[in-house]
Amino acid sequence: MSPDELQATVEDATFDYVSGDSPAALAKLARATSENPDSFEAWHAVAEINLSLRRLDEALAAAERAHALRKSDPLVIATLSRTWMEKGDKGAPSTTAPWRASRAGRTN
Repeated sequence: MSPDELQATVEDATFDYVSGDSPAALAKLARATSENPDSFEAWHAVAEINLSLRRLDEALAAAERAHALRKSDPLVIATLSRTWMEKGDKGAPSTTAPWRASRAGRTN
């Protein structure tokens, strides 16, 4: 799948999801992640859709894949945090620790 095809597939899947067809969206994203396992956008979309469907284990697995690709991306950090919150997992690792450490000692 070329980069343009990947982009179109993620956009089509997003349209399917917002149109109420989550199964079609997830099928398209499964193809995208299978053919492009390093696609942050595809993995993040899989995480968000599964989170909205309360498929928390699937959401967490996809969010962790996206996070591995872009460790400092605030969107995936938020997705991980929301997923852990929904799971009630207070022992989850903190992806915001580096940010908090960089803010330590600041007064602003």
